[in-house]
Amino acid sequence: MTYKTLRFATEDGLARITLSRPDNANALDLTMMRELMQVAIACDEDASVRAILIDSEGRLFCAGGDLAEFARAGDELPKLLKEATVYLHAAISRLVRTRAPVIAAVQGHAAGAGFSLAMACDLVLAAASSRFTMAYTRAGLVPDGGSTYFLPRVIGRRRALELMLTNRTLSAAEALDWGLVTRVVEDDQLAAEALRLAREIAQGPTGAFGGVKRVVLCSESETLESQMEIEARAIADAARSADGQEGIRAFLAKKPPRFSGR
Repeated sequence: MTYKTLRFATEDGLARITLSRPDNANALDLTMMRELMQVAIACDEDASVRAILIDSEGRLFCAGGDLAEFARAGDELPKLLKEATVYLHAAISRLVRTRAPVIAAVQGHAAGAGFSLAMACDLVLAAASSRFTMAYTRAGLVPDGGSTYFLPRVIGRRRALELMLTNRTLSAAEALDWGLVTRVVEDDQLAAEALRLAREIAQGPTGAFGGVKRVVLCSESETLESQMEIEARAIADAARSADGQEGIRAFLAKKPPRFSGR
């Protein structure tokens, strides 16, 4: 399938989603949000996908929603936003819940919905010169893309409100200190390091990775006892899988495991 705003390819268990509107700061217009949903579903439905890398063309990761498109909508903007968030939120929901770990490679600015998209990923590599800002209220808007769910859980309510109310811009080093990114790398190493990490994860026990994502996602809403029951079922499911059995055999034999993603 051909996409207008994205590049999408899969190879050796790795799905790569590249935001491709560099002349528009990779801003999310209605088409990009729809296409992002489509590729997220494609990844979720493809059993061969064992890791997902989200990166972008040009200097910026993503400047957020396409405000020029919003302005052109005029009085129809609320309708446009209700349709746009259907696509964006469906994309994020699929990426969060798919078993394959999702890695974001962020350069330049991640602003607005671009910041939200990065926060929905499982691992975030940031270029040393990158910057992060909510930016929504600067345009008189309210955050979307799941950021009001993820940010308070990662950095706490006070810091989340500070970012959303003041539009404070965080450097990559500050984002790392706050726990918003996994690792900061030199600008000229970002692409190679993100690809190396994604390929490494694509060779791992994908079912176990999916189990980790599920149990962590539900931990905020469960009691201790119910969470431990979820853990018990998840580890039992992993143990009956081919990768679980291979991992135990390899550990006892003191050999590197050869995971198949099954």
